[in-house]
Amino acid sequence: MINVILPDSSPHRLPFYLTMEEWIARRLPAGDYFFTWQVDPTVIFGRNQDIDKEVDLDYCRSHGIEFYRRRSGGGCVYADRSNIMFSFITPSEQAVTTFSRYTSLVAAMLRSLGLDAEAGGRNDITVGGRKVSGNAFYHLPGRSIVHGTMLYDTDLAHMAGAITPSRSKLESKKVASVESHITTLCRHLDIGIDSFIAYATHYLTDSVLELSASQVEEIEELSQPYYRREWIYGRRNARSISKDRRIEGVGEFNIDLELDAGCIRDIEMHGDFFITGDLDALLDSLRGAEATREALARAIGDTDCGTVITGLTRDDLIRIIIE
Repeated sequence: MINVILPDSSPHRLPFYLTMEEWIARRLPAGDYFFTWQVDPTVIFGRNQDIDKEVDLDYCRSHGIEFYRRRSGGGCVYADRSNIMFSFITPSEQAVTTFSRYTSLVAAMLRSLGLDAEAGGRNDITVGGRKVSGNAFYHLPGRSIVHGTMLYDTDLAHMAGAITPSRSKLESKKVASVESHITTLCRHLDIGIDSFIAYATHYLTDSVLELSASQVEEIEELSQPYYRREWIYGRRNARSISKDRRIEGVGEFNIDLELDAGCIRDIEMHGDFFITGDLDALLDSLRGAEATREALARAIGDTDCGTVITGLTRDDLIRIIIE
């Protein structure tokens, strides 16, 4: 695996690193690439999440915490310079196998430090049964990107204040608060954050590729769409019907429906699920369909919903729309 590094230590905002992942996936030869990064206090939420439901915007603004939407699915996370972000880029088409390979590698790295680490759930890595890393998946033609947190340490007050997980998500995990189901590496290790980053990089990679100043400039220019208001906030129009559903092993779904004479005039879907296909095309196939089980089944046709949202079946999709 190749460790990609920057030519200097100048700090960048979060959109730069998300764009750096895409740049590596699109520009560099096929191979496994890895890099670590850190940002000032920032909330990162999934492509299909509703910012108003997932992020406490007033808290973020009053505490100088930035917030950005990423292109990958999954849930909302908080990052600061006391924790570390990992990025992994690989030639792969399958979300499940890519996740499994990556999280297994990282868990093995943590175990080599004497930690009781396991890869579990859809995308988590735990130490002593408590979450220390959460990861998300983004697919490009011929490439897959996995990125996520590694909680060396963090400001737990900001984490709890900036992110507003839904009650159903908390209940599903049998926890009363965000803090109760996570841990931080500094509680378990005697090495500092810089030493941990050096160790993890040495364990996971076997060569180094340094980007040029001109390549960094190109990545910075390509990152600008992440700052657009319409991308960050998404569609925020009122809908006739809103419903929240959770499918175990798939994720949480927030459905906004506009019905006209029993037919779906419009449908929007947000949540922390993982997208591996064309969600817009799937939702477009439902617009105009009668909101019945039979009509929705005909509208979906032969589309394999699991290739669009990991783990989702056609029956699951129909059920969360009509029930």
